[in-house]
Amino acid sequence: MTVTDPRPEATPAQPTTRAEAASTEAASTEASAQLVHRPGRWIDNWNPENATQWAKEGKAIASRNLRWSIFAEFLGFVVWQLWSVVVVSLPAAGFQLSTGEIFWLISMPSLVGATLRIPYTFMVPRFGGRNWTIVSAGLLLIPSIGLAVAVSNPQTPFGLLLLIAAFAGFGGGNFASSMSNITFFYPAAQKGYALGLNAAGGNLGASVAQFVVPIVITVGAAATLNLPLAGLIWVPLILVAMVGAYLRMDNLSAAKADITASLAALKEPHMWVLSLLYIGTFGSFIGFAGVFPKLLADTFPDFKGIAIGTATVTLAFLGALVGSLARPYGGKLADRFGGTVITIGAFTVMGLGILSVILTLPMQNFAIFLLCFLVLFAAAGIGNGSTYRMIPTIFALKANGGIGAQRKAAAALGLISAIGAYGGFFIPQLLGFSKTTFGSYTPALGWFALAYVAFLALTAGVYLRLSKKTGTRI
Repeated sequence: MTVTDPRPEATPAQPTTRAEAASTEAASTEASAQLVHRPGRWIDNWNPENATQWAKEGKAIASRNLRWSIFAEFLGFVVWQLWSVVVVSLPAAGFQLSTGEIFWLISMPSLVGATLRIPYTFMVPRFGGRNWTIVSAGLLLIPSIGLAVAVSNPQTPFGLLLLIAAFAGFGGGNFASSMSNITFFYPAAQKGYALGLNAAGGNLGASVAQFVVPIVITVGAAATLNLPLAGLIWVPLILVAMVGAYLRMDNLSAAKADITASLAALKEPHMWVLSLLYIGTFGSFIGFAGVFPKLLADTFPDFKGIAIGTATVTLAFLGALVGSLARPYGGKLADRFGGTVITIGAFTVMGLGILSVILTLPMQNFAIFLLCFLVLFAAAGIGNGSTYRMIPTIFALKANGGIGAQRKAAAALGLISAIGAYGGFFIPQLLGFSKTTFGSYTPALGWFALAYVAFLALTAGVYLRLSKKTGTRI
């Protein structure tokens, strides 16, 4: 028989003094600040805005994840740009490829990488940042080993070469998931700095690939014998990244996909305007970085690089290096003077840089050609940083209720970075079309100069006007 206790159910004692209330509140805060670590390196209760949690263990955890994220993303950019270097050596290795086919091998990784950036953004909330970093790094083994196998035989059909080049797009997609992951780890006040480090570390991978690969494939043997090393040398580092992510990175249960905000951002006209501007800045950086080794080789065929012993160092890597190093300064200048003004200045310099290339090409002066392009790369890097900085400011002004400005801006950053990466496809394709159709790169360079004038006018017409209308420095 069940016996019911007639006494009323006890209720928790309520604090009767201010001291007791404060003590209870402090205990509640302390409890909410406690991180819960679960198997599989999952972390619950993550809140970087909680000062107690951040100081106690949050900052150390975030820094550790950032370091391995940068390393994995760096390798992603390396793999993404491998074909931009390798194609220059394919004819000497016995491959019979047309100009159009070579430019398809250069541009295909960017086409796939840009497309993958959108789904990659949602992989971290779905699988966890640590887990997805392991998987996405592991996927880089496919294009690295595939390249080594394909270039070892000059009879490899173009279709197979193109397929392996497409797999290199995995490296381009890594940027989106890496940036998405780091966003969840840092408080708002430190998020910009952390994301800037993450992006800069990744971008440097392009210049490192273009510096290291020519040395490796020429040292100690003929280029045909060493060409497979262009892919194989990265395999051990990729394995290190996978093991490092497995042992040292974490998954955050608090990381959630904001699909609603992404759909809302797509309806904002400014998302599409900013995407065009980002094609002009980041798209120019990644597009010209990919095609620069080919441009140098075609324009100055007698310049083989700088010989150091049996190795050869080309100077094509300087473009990507200068653009990568300039990007953080674009953000800093935008903070001080406004992103609109800096972006207008960047497009102005980019247009003048391209025009200078066109005017000085008949001189066939390598130093002038290189200098003009380095100015272009520096301006593209600065514009890359300043355009990215404009996004949250503009969405704070233009959010139309419903979804908050901060959520829309966060979603727009991922979408805009994906769309901007398509510049890495369009620029090589237009240069290849120009070379095939007109026998010269000059027409395409002229089109790019006109495009920069259009981007400049768009920036001034939309955002200078908006800045004056709202009284806000954008």
